[in-house]
Amino acid sequence: MSTVSLDLDEIYALAHDTMISNGCDEANACALADIVTRAERDGSHSHGLFRIPGYVKALRSGKVDGKAKPSVQRKTAAVVHVNGNGCFAPIAQEVGLPVLAEVASELGVAALSLTNIHHFAALWPETEFLADRGLVGIACTAYMPTVAPAGSKEKFFGTNPISFAWPRPGHTPVCYDMATSSMALGDLQIAARDGKTVPLGTGLDSDGNETTDPAKIAAGVLLPFGGYKGSAIALMVELLAGGLTGEQFSYEAVENDNGDGGPPRGGEIVIALSPSLISGGDWETHAEAFMERLTGLEGVRLPGARRHQNRLDTGPRSINGALVETIMELR
Repeated sequence: MSTVSLDLDEIYALAHDTMISNGCDEANACALADIVTRAERDGSHSHGLFRIPGYVKALRSGKVDGKAKPSVQRKTAAVVHVNGNGCFAPIAQEVGLPVLAEVASELGVAALSLTNIHHFAALWPETEFLADRGLVGIACTAYMPTVAPAGSKEKFFGTNPISFAWPRPGHTPVCYDMATSSMALGDLQIAARDGKTVPLGTGLDSDGNETTDPAKIAAGVLLPFGGYKGSAIALMVELLAGGLTGEQFSYEAVENDNGDGGPPRGGEIVIALSPSLISGGDWETHAEAFMERLTGLEGVRLPGARRHQNRLDTGPRSINGALVETIMELR
């Protein structure tokens, strides 16, 4: 596999200029370029430049409005709602997350629902935003059916990721972002592109047989991680991101999608909690004592540590050469 070396500014410019060339205004292009660059910076390759062709497909088909202006409403004292008006999720998050953080810091707990958006990025930026402000963050979103519920061989759930972040003043936060499927769809697609195999149990081929071939799984179905346990969490995400927000469940998303290959319309829920208001005590010292015990165990690595370590490297990144060529042709 040939690669191209791009520094972070070049990655940003490539994403930004491609978005502008395909109908985004400056605000939307900047929001997308920022999220893509942060993903590449932190080593989340499946959510970086790899997503650009999908963004472009959705813009060219007219499914997503590259000039959308999200609107924010405080529905109750603790409930914030953002209507994306057909946008990609990052610009809706830029509008809603600061309000959510302010409300949670005031009341101790707050919820943000985002609707009429197209989520195609990682989830950790939302929860890490909250953790950087001393708040606990939980976020989840659904997707089109790609995962079979436990006991079934038929796709019904999305990969349905969930993210959690815990603030650690003076330290990088604990932050994870995981699909409820055995493997994130983007990682599966990259494995197929690069000719790699995946562990047995990742998914089934189109005939319902186990396989280690990611291309066959992509044409078949992914499985939930941990069997019925991952399946139950995927169910929870469907209800939170679809039922609670009033947006589409995964099966509705595919039924109403135009099939352009870009992300479907859907919802996202983000919950913020203030440990300083809820704990009623010296939460920082108490939690850090727990972290010290945990990290003192041999072999333990905190969620998000690798991503934060990657972030310290401000040098160029190696990007798949064919992907860069594809994106250049889209401008």
